[in-house]
This record gives sequence, C-alpha cells and structure tokens, in this order.
Amino acid sequence: MTKARIDARFAALKAEGRAAFVAYVMAGDPDAATAAKILEGLPAAGADLIELGFPFSDPMAEGPPIQRAAQRALKAGMTLQGVFELARGFRAADTTTPLILMGYMNLIVTRGVEAFARDAADAGVDGVIVVDCPPEEAGPLADALDAAQVSLIRLATPTSDDMRLKTIVRRTSGFVYYVSVAGVTGVKEADAAEVAPQVARVRAASGLPVAVGFGIRTPERAAAIARVADAAVVGSALVDEIAEAVEMNEDVTRRVLSKVSSLAKAVRSARVGQTTV
Repeated sequence: MTKARIDARFAALKAEGRAAFVAYVMAGDPDAATAAKILEGLPAAGADLIELGFPFSDPMAEGPPIQRAAQRALKAGMTLQGVFELARGFRAADTTTPLILMGYMNLIVTRGVEAFARDAADAGVDGVIVVDCPPEEAGPLADALDAAQVSLIRLATPTSDDMRLKTIVRRTSGFVYYVSVAGVTGVKEADAAEVAPQVARVRAASGLPVAVGFGIRTPERAAAIARVADAAVVGSALVDEIAEAVEMNEDVTRRVLSKVSSLAKAVRSARVGQTTV
C-alpha cells in the first residue's frame, strides 16, 4: 500500500475540515523497547501521521533536543536495521497510519539506495524525508523510492524563492514539509501569520498538502498553525518529554503520549481557516 496511505489520510482529514497532527520521535530513544511502545501508542494518542527519525551522529538540521535524542538512541544501540524492525512491528499492528522516515543521506548511501528503498517498503514505510539530499543529487534515490512506491518528501524553507520551489517540488509526493523558521529544529517559534502565505505559495506550486514544522512546541502554537496549514509537525517538544521522563525516572511512554494527546486535541479543535482560537 505504501504511499497510498499518505494520500488517503490527507483526503480524509480534508473532508473533516481539519489539519493533521504529525508526531516526530527518534527511533531507539531512549531504547528500542520503549521506542516501540511509544510508536505503538501514537495513533491512539492522536497522531494522524508519524515521522520516525533514524539516528545519525551529525544531524545538521537538528537543534539540541533532537541531537540529544539521536545520541541516546545510538548509545542504546539503534541502527538503521533496527529502525526498519521498529517500523515493521508498528505496521503489523496498524495498517492505516502513515509512517515517514526522516534522516540523513549518509546512512542511505552506506546501505545502498535501492536496498534502502526496498527495505523501507517491506517494513511498511510510506515516505522518506532526507534532510541533506538536494534535488539536484536526488535522482537515484527518487528512482529507487518510486520503484518501491515510497514517497520522497522534500523540504521547503522561508528562503525558497519561486524558481527554487519549482525544483524542490519536482518528483515530490505525499506532502511538502515547510520549515517554518530559518535555523534548526526546536529553537525558534513558528508564526502562523508569517507561515500562512508561504503555505499557500508552496501548496500552489506543488499541488500537495503542506506540513509545517521546526517551530511548534505548545498546543496553542500547534492550533494556530493547524488553521493555516494541512499539518502541524511537533518533534523537539516530544523528545524533550522523553529526556525529562528518563531523568525523573518517570513512565516515559505515558508522559510522551500525554503530551501527544494535548497537542493532538489542540490541532483537532482548530478548524482550517479559523482566525480565532
């Protein structure tokens, strides 16, 4: 089924008149067993789509929270093969929630782009976001993912002008990920008033739903973005919950899923096009 799940989910949410809530977690954080429990619980907690990061030692687009999450996962022994196993376990229990892998090209090249695409599809992955793969270099990966029926999802940023946007959206499917701030994840906050015209511009250029991330930490901010975009993505705030729960010796899964639930409720309460809370 692969990429068809993404299209089906966005079509269903559009019919409901609301945006998607997208939860990002790092595979293997704080360990493989706990990560599997978190992943399993995300849909019931309100995640409409899931982004699963695959840990890398040099995550250049990530701020400190996700950098630390990658370090915790690597220290606990997570590998790319382990990420596929997590995805496969999730998909065995959930056949409808889109699952997107997000990470860096180094690990994909090391595995081989054809093998990566094939393994992702076999594990039930629907799409891939590769932060450091520019469109000009993406041909082999795009070919492999197309053959495996897995979406290649690209990033657009505040500095992507109209000419660049045409290049970015070429061979993109599923949705476009709009980076709401100039900088890394989890540092600045997204401003819905500034984001709204950019979302419209990206949507017009691509013909695809637009998910906004990189600056959403609170339910209020998530709701504001959900009124102007097709999806609100939260990552750093969730991995911070994991880190704090570990430090406080609390139930990690319960704490992070509680955070997911509060964010998802805010997104679900915000109808597309509303101007007030």
